[in-house]
Amino acid sequence: MKPHQTRIANIAKQRGVSMIEVLVALVILLLGLLGLAGTMIQSQRSELESYQRAQALVLLQDMASRINANRKVASCYVFTDSTSGTPAVGGGGTLTEPTCTTGTADQNARAIQDLKEWHSLLNGESEKNADNNDVGAMIGARGCISFDSTTSIYLVTVAWQGLSKTAAPPDGWTCGKDLYGDEKQRRVVGITLKIGELG
Repeated sequence: MKPHQTRIANIAKQRGVSMIEVLVALVILLLGLLGLAGTMIQSQRSELESYQRAQALVLLQDMASRINANRKVASCYVFTDSTSGTPAVGGGGTLTEPTCTTGTADQNARAIQDLKEWHSLLNGESEKNADNNDVGAMIGARGCISFDSTTSIYLVTVAWQGLSKTAAPPDGWTCGKDLYGDEKQRRVVGITLKIGELG
């Protein structure tokens, strides 16, 4: 057989890609794209969880700063029972105006105004969408402030609903307890304050 006839015979054997090879390549490509889509969804979920935690920390520090600025009537900020975690501000509900009888009228008014503003921030009223709906806070954000008289420590906490299940918060952090379905979806951050008594 001559060399050019051998080349023609080899070319005849290689007619092209079979349909099965094309289908296998498409399946592999599809599996890769599905994996990429799953990674993107998980990335967005993690990004939202991180955003919510950052928002909660900002709101937590905001209230701690307000209490420190009006420390002579710090007791006026306490409205949550440390055992039950109720009541809480935020959560999309309306605020029952607190009463305060210690300190001056200006200090009392400042404490009440601080709680009203914190309630609004927890409800997301600082940011609105095109339909004028509140969208600035975490999912179901609630704030609690309790006081432990044995240690003289104030506990400021912010709770919200996470997107997926993780470990449940510690037992002592009761803000929002049993309000988000599964306790493993409740997220809580907190800060403790001790107000010094100056003589």
